[in-house]
Amino acid sequence: MIETLAPQAPEGFVDHWTSRIRNLPKSQRVMLAILAGLTGMAIARELANANDLTSSGTVAATLRLSAPLICAGLAALWAERVGIVNIGIEGMMILGTWFGAFGAWKYGPWIGLLLGILGGMVGGLVHALATVRFNVDHVISGVAINILAAGATRFLSDQVFTPAGGSVSQSPPQQSAIQSIDLPFITGGRLFGWRSPDLTGWFERRHWFLISDIASVIRGVGREVSFATLIVLALVPLSAWILWRTRFGLRLRSSGEAPFAASSLGVNIPRLRYQGMAVSGALAGLGGAFLSVVASNGYREGQTGGQGFIGLATTIFGNWRPTGVLSGAILFGFATALRLRDVKNVPALFLVMAIALAVVGLLALRKRHIVVGVVAIVCAILAAVGFATINEIPQSLTFITPHVITLIVLATATQRLRPPAFAGRPYREGESH
Repeated sequence: MIETLAPQAPEGFVDHWTSRIRNLPKSQRVMLAILAGLTGMAIARELANANDLTSSGTVAATLRLSAPLICAGLAALWAERVGIVNIGIEGMMILGTWFGAFGAWKYGPWIGLLLGILGGMVGGLVHALATVRFNVDHVISGVAINILAAGATRFLSDQVFTPAGGSVSQSPPQQSAIQSIDLPFITGGRLFGWRSPDLTGWFERRHWFLISDIASVIRGVGREVSFATLIVLALVPLSAWILWRTRFGLRLRSSGEAPFAASSLGVNIPRLRYQGMAVSGALAGLGGAFLSVVASNGYREGQTGGQGFIGLATTIFGNWRPTGVLSGAILFGFATALRLRDVKNVPALFLVMAIALAVVGLLALRKRHIVVGVVAIVCAILAAVGFATINEIPQSLTFITPHVITLIVLATATQRLRPPAFAGRPYREGESH
């Protein structure tokens, strides 16, 4: 008996290209995503007539402002992967700013970064002692560290900085800065003392669609980039490799996913949590030291400005992955960079948001995520109306723009967020689950 098969419907155009893109290697998919993002930015730049939207100055400022957020996000990632919610990142960054400024003032910027890392590590170990040894609630311990760090640094400033010409809220300036790097021929860097041609700068000044935008990005990330910034960027692939490609990373993640099962196999969960929190505190301390040593020339009270809490948001946005943390930090840094360079750029962000949210909404609707899709489309329409009707935003309101953008992206993210299963839950060694 011969069975007749019903003819299959031809594959749609979108389905065909979606399938082809999914079958590409991950590196090629990342490059396509970056190219798509740059295309959207180029369209927004042309429509809004805002050349500063993708200028090399904006890109460089974005990179500089994203670095401490990357450190804060990675600090939250390491803590939650080991099973501890680190609300105290802000306090650890405050310790990093003070000890980093002290080290840079006394011994030079590199020693300042090292002392900032050690200062944050102390805060991480205190948080681990409270949560692992004494089973203190993670949130309460983190809030206590934030309060204690602010008070401790003010006391230390009064004892150390005030007699030397500073004050309780400000350190004496450091005498030198960390060196930066330029790329010869690409961004006009020097070659044996000779200033080479600036190829990407020439393309940027032409303001050609997409070509000038790509050149601006290359020039922004390759011109006068601090070595400290390169170290921070290198921490993203390094964290990914350690956590997902090493035995230590596997055991550390098991502490945040199933500590009782890991303990039954001989894994020392308390020791792992101390180690994970030491790394988390060190990363937060590096972020704080970056603010006082690289982004400025000394310690200022309130220098962190809540960036530790924003780092927690980038971890959630990034689905507890290092590359996701990087994306979230760049998003927030970009919005802040536009505001700091010129408040007239802020209305152009409405158009960028409209394009991005429209794409997010259409993709969500296609995957039958109705609620997320509808919310994203509505937000895209509101952003488009805002761009069409608002010519200038009061400077007092521009300060909340990056935070609003972060909240909208978090609310409309289509990815399936999955935190570590045991993060924040009490664990007592020897007890059964």
